[in-house]
Amino acid sequence: MDETPLTLYLVKRLELAIRALMDDALRELGLTTLQYTALTVLQVSGPLSSAQLARRSFLRPQTMHEMVLTLEKRGLIVREARDGNKRVLLANLTEEGADLLAQCSPAVLELEGALLDGLAPRQRATFRDGLQRGISALADLSATRR
Repeated sequence: MDETPLTLYLVKRLELAIRALMDDALRELGLTTLQYTALTVLQVSGPLSSAQLARRSFLRPQTMHEMVLTLEKRGLIVREARDGNKRVLLANLTEEGADLLAQCSPAVLELEGALLDGLAPRQRATFRDGLQRGISALADLSATRR
């Protein structure tokens, strides 16, 4: 019997390790890993609805709704009505939110460095490429099942 762990198991273990270390690193700045992820999504993509932000942050819409309210109360995001549709509020990163992300950067980069330490540049590229391909493949599978 093959006792090699499934790749899915290894990825989940990696995710859990990253999550624990990120939560520890971000706690002193008053953020959770999930909040940090949502803020970085907004930083990269610009204004999004809560539903769009939930999909891109890998959260359920209900969970994202609560998070958006929390981030808005803290002044890290602001929501404004979309032109032509007053019911859709778009969340956008505030200057305070961008400043907080900048403060998070050293801790996050330290973890990234620890993850990739010991890998040659070519191995790092291969590792990242493999992760990207896996993400794309599962996103495609998810889309076909909807």
